[in-house]
Amino acid sequence: MKVYLCGEKGCCPYVEVKGNEVIIGEEGNMCKLTIEQFNALKEKIVNGEL
Repeated sequence: MKVYLCGEKGCCPYVEVKGNEVIIGEEGNMCKLTIEQFNALKEKIVNGEL
C-alpha cells in the first residue's frame, strides 16, 4: 500500500508498506523502517511526544 501525503503524485512524500518494512519519503530522501520501528514512531506521534 502506498499513501501520498499531498495532492500530486511524484512531487510529494509518501508512506509505503512493503512486507515487513515501511518506506517514508520522496525520491532522493528515503527512510526505511521495520514495522516495529514504524509503530513506535506512530505511537509517539499519536501521544504527542513528537
